[in-house]
Amino acid sequence: MHSLTRLASAWLGRDAWTGAAVEPPAGVDDLPDREAATAFPRGYGFHATLKAPFHLAAGRSAASLLDAVAAFAADWPPVPPVVLQPDTLGDFVALVPGEPAPALNALADSVVTVFEPFRAPLDPADRDRRLAGGLSERQREHLLRVGYPHVFEDFHFHMTLTGPVAEAWARDRYRRAFADYAGAVLAAPVGGWEIAVFHQPDRAQAFDIVKSWPLTGKPVTGQAAPDQSAGRSGS
Repeated sequence: MHSLTRLASAWLGRDAWTGAAVEPPAGVDDLPDREAATAFPRGYGFHATLKAPFHLAAGRSAASLLDAVAAFAADWPPVPPVVLQPDTLGDFVALVPGEPAPALNALADSVVTVFEPFRAPLDPADRDRRLAGGLSERQREHLLRVGYPHVFEDFHFHMTLTGPVAEAWARDRYRRAFADYAGAVLAAPVGGWEIAVFHQPDRAQAFDIVKSWPLTGKPVTGQAAPDQSAGRSGS
């Protein structure tokens, strides 16, 4: 497990590998409403979403999904190390690339497309709720085509550190607190990226990691990464 994952799991208060609660780090107990502010990402576990959670399509099994992800990871070249920094995105705080990260964007684009055959159609209630959320026309098209609006041109790589935090001063305090807490790890670019499958037994429970795979494909010098178009599960 990467040292950043260990630090962030403690920050959130839960290890998605084991499902176990983790003691929060010293010095953050006085953050405003820390328990409530981290509740949303705690349920998901520390990660960056590449393909939004989905139910398996008819005729698709969890085993076939895992086999497909393993094959994808074996063929996709390693993602170069990326500089990450805590920042505010809307009303929450997340780790984001400190500079453009085209390899991460290419990976996310391909994951959305490649694994689309495994996704069951959106529940009509979920679809309608999303459509009512003030989406752009392009985002509406994404939602109807691949089940999530914030993909492709509208994708912004992030690793969530808080849920919604209403006050700007509180968001800034969380941002600075995580920078101080994980500064030694974030001082160097983060490498060793893996792709993982998460599973949520039902919506009342948290997500846990089923398995992860390193990206071990052969880099193609001077070319883009391979164009691989790969229950409630997510990757």
